[in-house]
Amino acid sequence: MSLASAALTAAFFSNIACAAAPAVDSPTLKRWQEGGTVVIGVRESATPMSYALGANEKFVGYHTELCEKVVQTIAPKAQLKYMVLTPQNTMPLIQNGTADFNCASMTNSLKRQDQVAFGLTTYVSEVRMAVAKDQPITSFKQLDGKKAVALTGTTAVQILRRFAAEHDIKIQTVMAKDQYEAFLLLESGRVDAFVLDDNMLAGVIAQSKHPEGFKIVGEVIGAEPIAIQFSKDDPAIKQAVDDVIRQMMANGELEKLYNKYYTQPIPPKHMNLNLPMGDTLKKMIANPNDVPVEQFDTVR
Repeated sequence: MSLASAALTAAFFSNIACAAAPAVDSPTLKRWQEGGTVVIGVRESATPMSYALGANEKFVGYHTELCEKVVQTIAPKAQLKYMVLTPQNTMPLIQNGTADFNCASMTNSLKRQDQVAFGLTTYVSEVRMAVAKDQPITSFKQLDGKKAVALTGTTAVQILRRFAAEHDIKIQTVMAKDQYEAFLLLESGRVDAFVLDDNMLAGVIAQSKHPEGFKIVGEVIGAEPIAIQFSKDDPAIKQAVDDVIRQMMANGELEKLYNKYYTQPIPPKHMNLNLPMGDTLKKMIANPNDVPVEQFDTVR
C-alpha cells in the first residue's frame, strides 16, 4: 500500500467507532462528514439487491445495506435520503449529482466508466437458468430439444446460443420483453427453462405467487462484475468507498451480508433464495478489484 493510501485509510478508520476524520481535500466528503445529506439510489423491485418493503417505502437489499454501511462508515453524521432510480435514469442522475450512489444491480463496463465510478466488485452476476422444482434439469446440456426463454437485448441470449453451438445441442429459444413475461412462460409450462443472470432470476422467483415451486440450476455459462456506482469526479470518494468495502471483505462482513439475502429467508414472503456465493465472487473477495466486464475473464 502506498503512503498516501495508508494515510487516507488511517483517516477513515482511526477509531473503533469508525468515525472518519474530515477529508479536507474533498468538499463532498467533508459535507457528508459534517452531517450533510447523502442520496442513496435504490430500486423498488430489484430483489434481493435493492427493493421496497410495503407502503412505508422502507428499502432493503444486499446492495442497499452495503451502501448504507459504506456511508455510515465514511460519514457517521450524514443524513440518508432514498431516491428510486430506473435503469434508464441511473447514469444521468449519478452524473449530475442528483443521486450520490446507485445501490441496485449494474454491470461494470468500460462504457459506463466514462460516466460514473464503480466500487470494488461486490457481486458477480452468473448466467444460469430457472426451472420448475419438479423438473430433473440440472445442466444446460439437458435443454437439448427443449424450449428456453430469454430476454430480448440481454447478453444471456448470445451466451446461451454460443453454449448450444459449442456443445452441438438444439435449444428452441423463445424471446420475452422482460423478466415478468419470461417467468409467466415458465410458470405456465410453455417453456422448460428461463435463462438469465442468477440474481435477476432469484428476484423474480421471490416475487412470484409460488416461489417454492422453482429453483435456479445449471452450470455458469457467463459472468459479469456488479458494483455500486457514484460520481467519478471526486477520486477521494472512490478511495473512501473502496477502503470500506475492502475492510468488509477482509473481516467477513460482506459475506455475512450476502448470506443474509441469498441463503436465508428474506421479507416480505420470507423466501430463501438458496443461492450460495459462487466461486467467482469468493475469488473477488480474496483479491478485490474493479475490473470491467470487458476484461473480467482475466481475473476470474
